[in-house]
Amino acid sequence: QVQLVESGGGLVQAGGSLRLSCAASGRTALRMGWFRQAPGKEREFVAALSWGGGNTYYANSVKGRFTISRDNAKITVYLQMNSLKPEDTAVYYCAGRGDLFGSNWSAAGMDYWGKGTLVTVSS
Repeated sequence: QVQLVESGGGLVQAGGSLRLSCAASGRTALRMGWFRQAPGKEREFVAALSWGGGNTYYANSVKGRFTISRDNAKITVYLQMNSLKPEDTAVYYCAGRGDLFGSNWSAAGMDYWGKGTLVTVSS
């Protein structure tokens, strides 16, 4: 049974930084991504990392501020978030997909999800 567990959320002032972590168990051969859902909005793509780690993908809204990475054992995925803005406030979800070499990063296409961690950015 695959489990994805996020951590690292919290309250931060605008301009601050947070680092989210997502630990995978049960199966680590997954290509991983981060999504977020703000109150009253649909879940949206934030960032993703190819299985080999050579390619990263970012939503335009976070490009240049967020960085996705993975440890060498490919068990934990990180999302470093800098220069945070109030509009980054959301529940952040880690997600994984089993087709290691695909390129579909739609939320509907992800196979596994964590329960989410809340990030609140105050102005």
